[in-house]
Amino acid sequence: MRLSSLAIIAGVFGSAGALSFVTAHFSANMVEAASKSGVLNALDRAELTWAEVDVNGLQVFLIGTAPDEASRFQALSTAGTVVDAARVIDQMLVEETEAIVAPAFSLEILRNKSGLSVIGLVPASTDRASLQRQLQALAGEEGAVSDLLETADFPAPDTWDDSVHFAMRALEDLPRSKISVNADRVMIRATTESEEERRRLEVALARRAPENVRLGLELSSPRPVISPFAFRMRYDEDGPRLDTCSADSEEARDRIFAALANAGMEGKISCTLGLGVPSRRWGEAVAQSVGALTQLGGGSLAITNADIELVALEGTVEALFETTVSDLGAALPPVFALNAVLPEPPDANAEGPPDFSATLSPEGAVQIRGRIESEVAKQTADSFARAAFGSESVYTATRLSDKLPADWSVRTLAGLEALSMLANGAVTVTPDSVTVRGRTGRKDAQDAIAALFTEKLGADSTLDISVEYVEQFDASLGLPTPEECEAQIVQIIGDRKITFEPGSAALDNSAEDILDELADLLKKCGDIPLEIGGHTDSQGSESGNQRLSQSRAQSVLDALRARLVPVRAYSVQGYGEANPIADNGTEDGREANRRIEFKLLRPEPIAEEQTTLEALAEAEGDAVDNEAALETVAQDGESEDTAGDADEETSE
Repeated sequence: MRLSSLAIIAGVFGSAGALSFVTAHFSANMVEAASKSGVLNALDRAELTWAEVDVNGLQVFLIGTAPDEASRFQALSTAGTVVDAARVIDQMLVEETEAIVAPAFSLEILRNKSGLSVIGLVPASTDRASLQRQLQALAGEEGAVSDLLETADFPAPDTWDDSVHFAMRALEDLPRSKISVNADRVMIRATTESEEERRRLEVALARRAPENVRLGLELSSPRPVISPFAFRMRYDEDGPRLDTCSADSEEARDRIFAALANAGMEGKISCTLGLGVPSRRWGEAVAQSVGALTQLGGGSLAITNADIELVALEGTVEALFETTVSDLGAALPPVFALNAVLPEPPDANAEGPPDFSATLSPEGAVQIRGRIESEVAKQTADSFARAAFGSESVYTATRLSDKLPADWSVRTLAGLEALSMLANGAVTVTPDSVTVRGRTGRKDAQDAIAALFTEKLGADSTLDISVEYVEQFDASLGLPTPEECEAQIVQIIGDRKITFEPGSAALDNSAEDILDELADLLKKCGDIPLEIGGHTDSQGSESGNQRLSQSRAQSVLDALRARLVPVRAYSVQGYGEANPIADNGTEDGREANRRIEFKLLRPEPIAEEQTTLEALAEAEGDAVDNEAALETVAQDGESEDTAGDADEETSE
């Protein structure tokens, strides 16, 4: 009985222990699950999705890689809001931080009459004392230098010193400027004394800029005083042509451009902005006058200060002319005075007007022809031309005439002066008009020529000016002339050759250096008319050699184009074996004949216009020659008759 009671008691305690163990196990699992779920939910709400949770009993382990230390601390704090912080075990990692990035160094220098100011962030290695001395030297003894620079202890970028050195050199030439310097870019904003100075500095700064530094330029010059303030254009069967244009503002210029575009003018239009306008409504007056000329269908328009000269085309309907002129006169601003002319039809029986012409060839030769009023005037024109173009370059073939206008000498000398503004071209002077054609290296030549004739001949003179600006003739740019380019090409090639793979148009690797040097030169030469000629030896068929030489010349052109050379004006020509320079019977001769040649295609000189006097003289000469020829024929006939009679007498 005693043993039975003990067994029962032991069984009861064992059952209770087992039940307690099972209950504790399930309770622990529930606590672990609740802790893990609660911490994960809290981390997700805090957008800490990179963190993971693991549990072991009451311990909560945080694992994962935090992007930074702050994020790791935030994860620990978030978990501590769900469970006791003592239960949270940190097993998280933190990403390695990158090296601190160096700041963007920059320097800004402002220079004016009162001194210089410099502000920015520069490397600690910058020699501040040397920079201060340079700035003070530029400011002068009385000038102030304001140094507001900050430094950072980081290595200077590779191009920083080049940029700063270039900026300091540029500052020497720019007394009114703002220069912004970065490691790889220098931005210069400045005001120059004149337009010529602006163009010179643009070229000089572009040349001095380091190759590894980008240059930005915003140079401006004060607007010139234009006297007289003028606008001239012609409108005939060839369409509208602008001789000169002045405007006092961008708005006025845009209004003039719009009127010219409405008249049918295409392409680039130039209009000089300047001071000296006779009225703030200048643009309005010019646009209205251009509109009237367009409505008439053609003619010429000359506006000098406030005087407007409008000349209609011959044959313009009188009713249309009167209506258009009346409307224009009523619409013009009060300051402007309109003089409109409807030309009378020419007399078909009248003798042609006298004329005078001067031509300037691309080689610099000048020929002067036509009528002149006196020996003194002839010597004056000849002396002026020799002084302007050189004594050896002038050929004068003028003839005296006593039926010339009183201002003829002034007109002819003005024509020669206009010709001196051109690189090549021609000037034709008649009593009623002046025609100028040619090319020049002066951007303002068109306006300068128009102003010259306006000053010498008056505002009512009829001008026809067509002058093309060509960069290669612009001395201020320092560019080589086409002839200099041709000579320098020969110097660059020297004893070397542009070579190809045997029997192929593929360039050999050894040609790369020559082509690189040629490209550097030709970029400066611009759009010059250049022929690339290919030549071969006499081996192979003639047609095959021609095709091969053409392909090789084209390969050279393509290689230059790939090097960003402006090849728009270039041409290629394959000559094959046609032009040998050595004996094809020897290996050395054949090697010499396989070559690429560069040849400048010189422009055709502007044709000389035959003067009226020369035409009459030629006609008289032809008549004299015909009479002489008839007389000779008659004499020959008499001689034959005489000889025949003599033969008959002899035979008898």
